[in-house]
Amino acid sequence: MTQPADMVPDTEYRGLVRILPVFARPYALLARFDRPIGWWLLFWPCAWAVALSGRAVERWDLIAWFLLGSIAMRSAGCVYNDIVDRDLDRQVARTAARPLASGAVSVRAAWIWLGALCLVGLVVLLQLGGTAAGVAVASVVLVAAYPFMKRITWWPQAWLGLVFSWGAPVAWAQLGLDYGWAPGLLLYAGSIAWVIGYDTIYALQDVEDDALVGVRSSARALGARVRPGVAGFYAAAVALWAAAFWMLRADVLALAALLPVAWHLGWQVATLRPGEATNALARFRSNRFAGLLMFAACFVVGTTL
Repeated sequence: MTQPADMVPDTEYRGLVRILPVFARPYALLARFDRPIGWWLLFWPCAWAVALSGRAVERWDLIAWFLLGSIAMRSAGCVYNDIVDRDLDRQVARTAARPLASGAVSVRAAWIWLGALCLVGLVVLLQLGGTAAGVAVASVVLVAAYPFMKRITWWPQAWLGLVFSWGAPVAWAQLGLDYGWAPGLLLYAGSIAWVIGYDTIYALQDVEDDALVGVRSSARALGARVRPGVAGFYAAAVALWAAAFWMLRADVLALAALLPVAWHLGWQVATLRPGEATNALARFRSNRFAGLLMFAACFVVGTTL
């Protein structure tokens, strides 16, 4: 395994994890409670769709349910991913300390923990109407297949985009169908492009180890063209979001609401240094703020429909 001097370990005893009882810490790490960026990124597309429907204030409770569901299901996804990838994780410096890869948690215990997290997700699912619940359940196939994508395609980030953006059509099916499916699907498509962009940045941390163990990624596929590649996906995201806004409100001022998030994504590309792991991780994590800016844009457009 190679380990760059500036590499940030995937598993860190910090924040909430540090104050938990010792026996509980490996399970918290397995669910990535030490890395809340993941559930923020899963949550934002849900919140965008609620805001774009114009009912963010009225349905603040639904936004809260989506937040809880994002925490639970992102955690469940991480546990499942680590069960599948435990042998690969042992071969990569950044992931070798993960609880399953290191032996801190048994596979049987991980499956039980996964079941408990899924029960929380079920409680959230029961808050949805029939159409939205059906859309949500349809994501199970995508989630189950995701850990295997890095073995069969150079673009597992595209599959992650399908999974991590799924909350947008779920929330749109719950609140936005008075405007038809098209705006929600454009919002979803833009989110997919956004996810491909930011997860390509994330994958830059593992390019050398991935090459050694045979794991594929968009970062490896793009190679020296990674910055223009990420720029292209971010540009596609903004264009698709603009199309969604235009369908709801054909007004240049509505498109202007996207300028802050477009500027932020441009900043990420302009300051990205592909050979520096800490730089890539910081740019990846900054997408928490990009999601907030996009939520603000959706809120502005949604409340003026």
